[in-house]
Amino acid sequence: QPMTDKPQPEFKSAPCIRRHPEPILTREDVPYPASLIFNAGVCKYQGRYVMVFRNDYGADNEEEFQAHGFCGTNLGLAFSNDGIHWEVQPKPCIDLDYARRLIAPLIPNKDPQTELHRFYDPRLTVIDGRVHMCFAIDTAHGLRGGVAVTDDFEKWELMSASVPDNRNMVLFPEKIGGRYVRYERPVNCWGGNVLHGSQAMMWMSFSPDLRHWGDSRHVLSSAEVAFANDKMGPGAPPVRTKRGWLTTFHAVWRDDTRGKHGWEKKWPKIYSAGLMLTDLEDPSRIIGRLPTPLLAPETEYEISGGYRNHVIFPGGMILEDTGEVKIYYGAADTVECLATAHVDDLLALCKPVS
Repeated sequence: QPMTDKPQPEFKSAPCIRRHPEPILTREDVPYPASLIFNAGVCKYQGRYVMVFRNDYGADNEEEFQAHGFCGTNLGLAFSNDGIHWEVQPKPCIDLDYARRLIAPLIPNKDPQTELHRFYDPRLTVIDGRVHMCFAIDTAHGLRGGVAVTDDFEKWELMSASVPDNRNMVLFPEKIGGRYVRYERPVNCWGGNVLHGSQAMMWMSFSPDLRHWGDSRHVLSSAEVAFANDKMGPGAPPVRTKRGWLTTFHAVWRDDTRGKHGWEKKWPKIYSAGLMLTDLEDPSRIIGRLPTPLLAPETEYEISGGYRNHVIFPGGMILEDTGEVKIYYGAADTVECLATAHVDDLLALCKPVS
């Protein structure tokens, strides 16, 4: 159940945010079956921009969705020289069959064909010259979060997969105190001991080798976010700045009086992107935070015509040498978009936290 003691927030983006005039990637840009293109991971690697995007395919409109739903999900791959104009590769970089082969070594007592249902929501981080990807895995025994690594986007090595239910993982671009670090959003949504959605929140864990994770600590909950009365969690992988780790998060406001806002019969949620600054040496310590949304659903392609309207989900953030910050986000669970701001303006938004 959503928390009901909060006043209705104003869903308005920060003034320093500048949106690209239109989505930067849609299903029309993809040379194979594609319906929803969103929640991509983006990084700069070997002199160009790389995007791995989620593609739900098999229903291109509400009528087809109501008739038979989607056929499946895969991960597409695109490259860009400027971070705006993208060339999608001829085929997905990970489809369901490849995902099942990839996860097989971590489930020795299970049949990958029946255990793994879906592989989705990539987040990319370059660490020590290699591209690392966090992702979600729907399995027969719960929702797991995984970490994989690649050098060429063709061959991937699966490093680890969490216990259920843990997802929205994002890796830091460098070790801290000699260990790998990630933000994550664990929540128990299975079985009889079910937590409420508002108990899904941001945590942080450490690893010596990307395989074994622990020393976990809490970072932020929806109770502390004025524009979240339901779940919240990580957004894009953090970016190092002179003052701290600049970090986005997703925040969900649930209003059960909302009716039809997309292809489904009812969609009660509004997703916004938040912003915070965490300590360089201890990223579980928040030193600054924007009290209002950084990015809220406002444009036509964010609030209408999509699969789930009024949804913004940040998945990639790049700090350029000029100080410009590119923020990549999925809109309405349908298209991939871009917003920009100067890093100094974003840091100024993060009001000190005592």
